Amino acid sequence: MSETRELPILRRRKNDLPDDIVLNILTRLPAKSVIRFRCVCKTWDSSITTPNFISTHLNNFAHDHDNDNGDGYIIHMPLETNSSNRAVCTVAFDRTFDRISEIEVPFDLPSGSIQIVGSCNGLLCIACTSGLDISDYVIYLWNPSIRKFKRLPDSCLGKLGFVTLGFAYHSENNDYKVLRISSYSIEGSPIPDKVEVYTLSLDSWRRVGMSLRANLMELNYCSLLPLPLVSGALHWISCVVEGEEERKSVVIVSFDVNSEEFRMLRIPDGAMSTVGYQTRLASFKGKLAFLTGVDQYSIWVMREYGVLESWNKLFVVPLERFPHCIAFTMCGSLLTHYRETNNREEKFVLVDTETLHEKDFDIQQPLSVATFMESLTLLDGANMVSY
Repeated sequence: MSETRELPILRRRKNDLPDDIVLNILTRLPAKSVIRFRCVCKTWDSSITTPNFISTHLNNFAHDHDNDNGDGYIIHMPLETNSSNRAVCTVAFDRTFDRISEIEVPFDLPSGSIQIVGSCNGLLCIACTSGLDISDYVIYLWNPSIRKFKRLPDSCLGKLGFVTLGFAYHSENNDYKVLRISSYSIEGSPIPDKVEVYTLSLDSWRRVGMSLRANLMELNYCSLLPLPLVSGALHWISCVVEGEEERKSVVIVSFDVNSEEFRMLRIPDGAMSTVGYQTRLASFKGKLAFLTGVDQYSIWVMREYGVLESWNKLFVVPLERFPHCIAFTMCGSLLTHYRETNNREEKFVLVDTETLHEKDFDIQQPLSVATFMESLTLLDGANMVSY
């Protein structure tokens, strides 16, 4: 995103470590430790804030997570805020959901509902509606590890009905994008979705054409789940209307972040009969997952992305207490939420999808959830707010 500049040469005394070893060590330290080391000297500060250092640091930590050598995190926040209190995020270990810390959101959010749009490389995308207007979103990018955030400019399309948001990393340009889809209808007849994309490096929104020859109606049931980013594409559930009889069928729509092209994917064979409010899309260990059911969750995983015949039904999770699926953790556990029949008390349970072992934990309210990792993303960004 920023112009690449060469790493400065570190001045070395007789018994000092070689410069390349010092930098290599720094790229393997936690983000919060690296930020503190910026104060050691101007040379270290200049080295740490280069795009090359930030990318190397991110790649090292991403490699640890991919190889299951590092501790992933879950970050979650309440679904609503009010004018008198700032929202508070809770950070927990990915495997156990044991609480680590609580972090107050550093920016003022309007009174309304909160949504974690997505989490990429330690960068969170947070959206909040203003009051009852579900089309009026305030959107922020926030990296809690380095205490920086940025408010996005207003949409270029304005307020247009129901809004679906997605957040993704643009790998080809080392950039980040926010997808905004506005769906609306006139007298019950669907109108083609309006799509726009925000690009962080340009700090602006622009209109994107829906390159599908189909009449789609937005039917995203996954309000608590960020749109899954799998194989460089965001995914959501829609309904396609076909033929003179206007037959409706449920499909998965994808948006490739690099090419900005849309694609339709079929849902697993045999899943249509159970599609409904409990239908979800998610990322399961890096693969696209489809969850649906009434009295139990049937979970399919697309083993080879884009190959429809590779949908594989992995397991079934019984829903004895009528929970709602909230998210998968990085290690594949399923986070569910349910309400006790007798006292209407909210309960949250982490289900091991291999053993079906359940673990209750103490969260008192509905929440929005995303996986999280520490990073230096945004450290070299322009027009950021530090706190």
